[in-house]
Amino acid sequence: EEFPLPAAFPPQPMQDILAQVLAAHGRTSFRTAETEKYPHITYFFNGGVEDPPPGEERRLVPSPRVATYDLQPEMSAAEVTEGVVEAIRSRRFDALVCNYANPDMVGHTGVLEAAIRAVETTDRGVARVLETCRESGTTLIVTADHGNCEQMWDPTTNGPHTAHTTNPVGIILVEPEGRHTTEALRDGALCDVAPTILGLLGIPQPEAMTGRDLRVLAS
Repeated sequence: EEFPLPAAFPPQPMQDILAQVLAAHGRTSFRTAETEKYPHITYFFNGGVEDPPPGEERRLVPSPRVATYDLQPEMSAAEVTEGVVEAIRSRRFDALVCNYANPDMVGHTGVLEAAIRAVETTDRGVARVLETCRESGTTLIVTADHGNCEQMWDPTTNGPHTAHTTNPVGIILVEPEGRHTTEALRDGALCDVAPTILGLLGIPQPEAMTGRDLRVLAS
């Protein structure tokens, strides 16, 4: 917008993204992250739309003011965890999205010892979220869109690795006791996450979504 130049690739409007489908079916949602990842679970997650759709609430946690995150690898994970735990316990939301920034942001520093602390911090946070999900009968999905801190050394340069990786990422599904509908998860791609969430909520997948529900349903 600032430069009077033609764009080779103008923005593509997206229809029937997850946020729109949830709102269209009257479902409520909750989003939380600290500053470094807040746009990723709001603006980017919603297809480049800044304003939340009806039924979507958001909680922003400030990231610590440090020069580099190896100086504080715990970042604001504890506060992020408190927010999502409170939201789960409130039972007000049909879908909740929480992002832990630590493994990525600390991974970018290339400092192995700090990355270890970042992962341990995230482990503790996810453990609390899992415990809360079990207490409340909430289904939990854990996944990512790329790797980073699983590779902290670059054998090609013989130096620290500070960039994202293209390694496959995992996806974990934990269903409440007595409500196991899934026998296994298929291999898939990032485009399959939204259809899987809709499947768990019993919402039909729109044609615009080209992915598929990853669940192999229990017979």
